Amino acid sequence: MLGSGELGKEVIIALQRLGVEVIAVDRYSDAPGHQVAHRAHTVDMSDPEALLAVIELEKPHFVVPEIEAIATDALAVVEERGETVVIPTARATQLTMNREGIRRLAAEELGLPTSPYAFADSLEEVQIATERIGFPCVIKPVMSSSGKGQSTVRSADELGAAWDYAMAGGRVNHGRVIVEGFVDFDYEITQLTVRSVSADGSVVTSFCEPIGHLQQAGDYIESWQPQRMSDAALAAARAVSEKVTTALGGRGIFGVELFVKGDDVYFSEVSPRPHDTGLVTLRTQRFSEFELHARAILGLPVDTTLTSPGASAVIYGGIEAKGIGFDGVAEALAVPETELRLFGKPESFLRRRMGVAVSTAVDVETARARAREAASKVRPVG
Repeated sequence: MLGSGELGKEVIIALQRLGVEVIAVDRYSDAPGHQVAHRAHTVDMSDPEALLAVIELEKPHFVVPEIEAIATDALAVVEERGETVVIPTARATQLTMNREGIRRLAAEELGLPTSPYAFADSLEEVQIATERIGFPCVIKPVMSSSGKGQSTVRSADELGAAWDYAMAGGRVNHGRVIVEGFVDFDYEITQLTVRSVSADGSVVTSFCEPIGHLQQAGDYIESWQPQRMSDAALAAARAVSEKVTTALGGRGIFGVELFVKGDDVYFSEVSPRPHDTGLVTLRTQRFSEFELHARAILGLPVDTTLTSPGASAVIYGGIEAKGIGFDGVAEALAVPETELRLFGKPESFLRRRMGVAVSTAVDVETARARAREAASKVRPVG
């Protein structure tokens, strides 16, 4: 498991329940996944030699990337040797770990509807791009996660600060950004899409119910399932998701991010792994996104049945400290139909995601209120 944060930790647990030995790798020690895996390594995964060394040491049957900052060319070498399966494929990780690769595939090769965009290698090129795309626009590093380095820019006066923030926020600083025209959408969704093996050995595509989410500074703070959509929009969302995931190939779960305006759907991004907004599925589905990913990896049957409307709300660190504890846990768990996931990250930052409250109810609105209430009661303490 390359990347052992809160999402990787849940995948590790799901795999272990199916009898799989899991080795967790991350760039820092005592990552959440390190705490539950059979073995753990601390490695700079953007260093191809270091990454190849740990894979050659362990000789795994599967390599499962869980973050963006990975030397994807090394995964291509591993895949070419034929001894290890890269999930979903080495090519898929190469394309999706870099916003340029996946945007060019979606818009230029597959013809999917997207916002207008341009790539830029300097502040001067950003300024030229905005003259064509206009304001407001969104500026993102080509490689980053959880909204890091992302800015919404409303005038030329803000471009310098946005460029500096993008350079600081990229997982691997390539000095390159994407400038995207702002889509006047009604809402955005994550369409979790599963590529798994059917009884006859062919690869089939399945869909979870759409997940709505609320973002702040590019980072998700709430999600809920199902998101109410028109039949036409839902059909379009699934058609776009199937097209892009089929092009990427392999098997596993994909988090396809889409903007929705009326019945029209625009492709935004895709992650070839569980999505942070999909933490809500820990309560809403027969099998969570993590269990679906584990089953798809192993060639086992999947079931995307929704069992209840639900919602998740993020618990932030709020303090700068190591070795934190949590107050308010009992009060949070007293909220009806609510569970917590406290991730076990060894260090807290003000805006670091340290946990999540996940609630169910007879309707999404009640579930959202419960999740927000529970999350507000949990307080990380030094």
